[in-house]
Amino acid sequence: MLKAGNKNDLLLLIRSGEPMTLRQQLYLTVQLSIPSILAQLSSIAMQYIDASMVGSLGASASASIGLVSTTTWLFMGLCSSASTGFAVQVAHLLGAKDIAGARAVLRQALAVALAFSLVLATAGACISGVLPHWLGGNADITGDASIYFLIFVLSMPVFQLNVLASAMLRSSGNMTTPSSLNILMCILDVIFNYFLIFPTREVHLLGNVLTMPGAGLGVTGAALGTALAMVCTASLMLYSLCVRSPELSLFRRDERFRLTSSCLRNALRIGLPMGCERVVMCGAQIMTTVIVAPLGTIAIAANAFGITAESLCYMPGYGVSDAATTLVGQSLGAGRRDLTWRFARITVFMGIGVMTVMAIAMYVAAPLMIGIMTPDADVLDLAVRALRIEAFAEPMFAASIVCYGVFVGAGDTLKPAIMNLASMWGVRLTLAALLAPTMGLLGVWLAMCVELCFRGVIFLIRLYKGNWTKRFG
Repeated sequence: MLKAGNKNDLLLLIRSGEPMTLRQQLYLTVQLSIPSILAQLSSIAMQYIDASMVGSLGASASASIGLVSTTTWLFMGLCSSASTGFAVQVAHLLGAKDIAGARAVLRQALAVALAFSLVLATAGACISGVLPHWLGGNADITGDASIYFLIFVLSMPVFQLNVLASAMLRSSGNMTTPSSLNILMCILDVIFNYFLIFPTREVHLLGNVLTMPGAGLGVTGAALGTALAMVCTASLMLYSLCVRSPELSLFRRDERFRLTSSCLRNALRIGLPMGCERVVMCGAQIMTTVIVAPLGTIAIAANAFGITAESLCYMPGYGVSDAATTLVGQSLGAGRRDLTWRFARITVFMGIGVMTVMAIAMYVAAPLMIGIMTPDADVLDLAVRALRIEAFAEPMFAASIVCYGVFVGAGDTLKPAIMNLASMWGVRLTLAALLAPTMGLLGVWLAMCVELCFRGVIFLIRLYKGNWTKRFG
């Protein structure tokens, strides 16, 4: 009998159609989830450190990044959607033991995704100068915001390749490599930021005074540090995928590159609804920024810090969601609907459990979490109150996150996208617009809490209705 802890053997059980015990299912889910959770948490740790570094420059510097953050999420979401359209196909093909077909999809994905990211970078560069003004930013933050966004979008091709390679490795069941490299990216980002954000200065270390060199670029340095870290990580990620991966390595293969209409159609069917959803969802988040912007610099900074702190709670949910996509994708590819259902339930309940624990910790530790990022007392107080409102929504937010990962693994992205859009625009934005004039930023976050609870409920209803598996008979 196979050992419960042997991840590769357990994945082989899925592809070979052999029975799996509940213990093996749980063990495999945990093994795939933990590396992804650690990577997500390290990413948030990076954001914390970035925010604390920039926050030490003042509320205006933090607000300049916070102003364009929702737009950067839009661009990142579009890159992720383009990658997912191909990565889900790879998971299905690997589940069906069609290794050559999976590599053929990978070749097409690399070409199409790179071309797509170049288009995004060009579009972003064209609007970088006027974007902060469109978002309602004050004159004291628009300059830094424009430069930050410009550097960000110019790094889009590198970001795209990193995301694609990471998604492909996860689809093959390799969670450890992309997670480790994303942790490395966080560490490099901190190091680069340390030398690029601050000027040359004296540092006291163990009783000695050291002169620490620095470029003194402020917000610009934060953007450059992230871009440089991404270049290093993307190079290693592509090497791991295209050279080292047992299933997907393209190195010294005699197979030819050829774009196929079936692959592109499937990528569009899966990725296009996700991309449209990201556009409209991030449009809603941008509208939220527009609602928050007139509330002043303190509210903008508090909102940005609150979002960063909250992500510490929900990013583990995305880690479990990654595992759900891989497990559901390979189970359905292998034609095993019974196993698909079990993995769906296991991952959803695991995600809810993890994020409930994180929500309790976030509520208790909110002053510490925000205090790490800003010394400003007004920003600290407002962000803590907002964060504690949001803590009550995290269990249902987990349900929506992991259910979405399940549906993506099944290649079912259109209806979940519509559900997300209806929830965001119909509930969150409506409530935020009504509550912000009287309750300020706290009204915006109360609207967010109500909407996330509603979203979790409707996703759980759809999960248990089972319509998301109908494409596979």
